[in-house]
Amino acid sequence: MSTERVDIAHYTYRVAWSPEDMEFVGTCVEFPSLSWLSTTQDETLSGIRDLVRDVVGDLEASGEPIPEPLSSRTYSGKFNLRVGQQLHRKLAMAAAEERLSLNQYVVRQLSNAS
Repeated sequence: MSTERVDIAHYTYRVAWSPEDMEFVGTCVEFPSLSWLSTTQDETLSGIRDLVRDVVGDLEASGEPIPEPLSSRTYSGKFNLRVGQQLHRKLAMAAAEERLSLNQYVVRQLSNAS
C-alpha cells in the first residue's frame, strides 16, 4: 500500500451473531486475525472499526505494509481453475446442452450461486 493515509471506512466489515459467545462478532476481511464482540450490532461495528483504525495507525507508525481495501483493488476478470477430468467433462456436456461455451456456462453458474 502506498504511503497515503488509508480510509478505514473502505475496508470490508461484517457483523454476525455468535451463538457460542452469545454476542455479536465483528470482523474485517482485510484483517482476518481481528475481531470484536459486543451486545449490539452498532457497538460491534463501531468496536471493530476502532480496532482496525488502531492497527492501521500502528502499522503506519512502524512503516509496515497496510492491507489495501478490497474495494480499491483492481481485478482482471480472469482466474485459472483446475478441476478433475470428470467434472470438466460434466461441465462441458452441460454447456453444450445449453448451447453455451464452457466459459459462458461456468460464469452463469457462478453468477447464480452468488
